[in-house]
Amino acid sequence: MRISLTVLIIFFTTVDMTFSQDRERARDLGIKTGILETGSFNAITDVDGVLVGHKTIIKGDDVRTGVTAILPHSGNLFRDRVPAAVYVGNGFGKALGFTQVQELGELETPIALTNTLSIFNTAYGVADFILNQPGNENVRSVNPVVGETNDGWLNNIRKRIITPDDVHDAIKAAESGPVAEGNVGAGTGTRALGFKAGIGTSSRLLPDEYGGYTVGVLVQSNFGGILTLNGAPVGQELNNHYMAGNTPRTTNPDSFADSRNENGYDFDVDGSIMIVVATNAPITSRNLERLAKRAFLGISRVGGFASNGSGDYVIAFSTHPDVRQNPNHDENTLTLKELTNSAMTPIFLAAVEATEEAILNSLFMAETMNGDDGRTMEALPVDEVMEILKKYNAAD
Repeated sequence: MRISLTVLIIFFTTVDMTFSQDRERARDLGIKTGILETGSFNAITDVDGVLVGHKTIIKGDDVRTGVTAILPHSGNLFRDRVPAAVYVGNGFGKALGFTQVQELGELETPIALTNTLSIFNTAYGVADFILNQPGNENVRSVNPVVGETNDGWLNNIRKRIITPDDVHDAIKAAESGPVAEGNVGAGTGTRALGFKAGIGTSSRLLPDEYGGYTVGVLVQSNFGGILTLNGAPVGQELNNHYMAGNTPRTTNPDSFADSRNENGYDFDVDGSIMIVVATNAPITSRNLERLAKRAFLGISRVGGFASNGSGDYVIAFSTHPDVRQNPNHDENTLTLKELTNSAMTPIFLAAVEATEEAILNSLFMAETMNGDDGRTMEALPVDEVMEILKKYNAAD
């Protein structure tokens, strides 16, 4: 697990919190999804200017949480805003700042991700960061954008341990290049599709004849469903999925899930996912909203279906300088040059593919974790998964 980009605080206890170094991303294991090429890092940071930072907090035997910050660029976001849009796939969530993004079509702060009950302190931290940037001394209103998923199965979420300083640390740690995944930042205590999950990221490059643009995605995975990988029914084969044991289509009743069920594991189909989409394509909020909608399709490709209690949100932004709406105060009009509607099709495909792979990376890079109330969340059993994929010819 790569943690060089993460501010990591661990309060050592007798809890077994071993972090192995041998987890590999899906593509490194020969699992290639989609038809487009990835960027150099296969991460949201392949989009020029985008930075990601984490603050991971593991304390005692019950705190497993953190903050992840995504910055469209390293400058003053309040003064140099980027076009943005949101899409609400299922509104069972506590997203902060999204209505102003919907209304104005722009982003003026970093995007922060955390746990459900810590969004308020996290929003305070984001706002505090912006208010204290040079040039913002007279700012009297700021719209912090914060998303969340509920990590309360492994994390003692009621402690609300996140502080504004933790948010500042995540923002200060934000860098380009490789992005730490799995049990880091806002993904420290999350789970998805029956396994330990966390932060995941991926990117896609369009061929030059389609503009050569980059689309990058970062996810905070914490949702349920029936894990599907390149068409292979992995969750079904492992008998570890929503309705396992209650439907006739159990492929392998003697597999992975039996021991977990004996230990009282409860497969929770509810949860949430936060999806952040970045691109350097010159598009404004209208087509960014259309792009966000397509990213949502990536959830279904891995077996999620947006259950009643799953808060499923997408926020998309463009870093292209020609579509930033920051006019001189003496001007009342803007001249923007953006892509046509028909030019969006390959970008839509890129978002779907990158979202799918980001979710898979959030699973493959996550490690088994012990947490609150003595609970344990098992990591994806990679060796068994690879055998299943081989059976279905779903991996190289």
